[in-house]
Amino acid sequence: MPGSEDSLECPTCTTVVDRDDAIRTKTMGGLDPTAWQTLCCPDCGTRLKTVFVGE
Repeated sequence: MPGSEDSLECPTCTTVVDRDDAIRTKTMGGLDPTAWQTLCCPDCGTRLKTVFVGE
């Protein structure tokens, strides 16, 4: 279900990715890596969303 809280649609390969299945990488641009993570598509590697994971 694209656009739901638990899934994201990849704009490159149109795969719908469950948040739990997304690849988590370090953020870019100086964001604190203990507070932020970037979610990427497991199929093509496209960045899907940067999310706050800190307290």
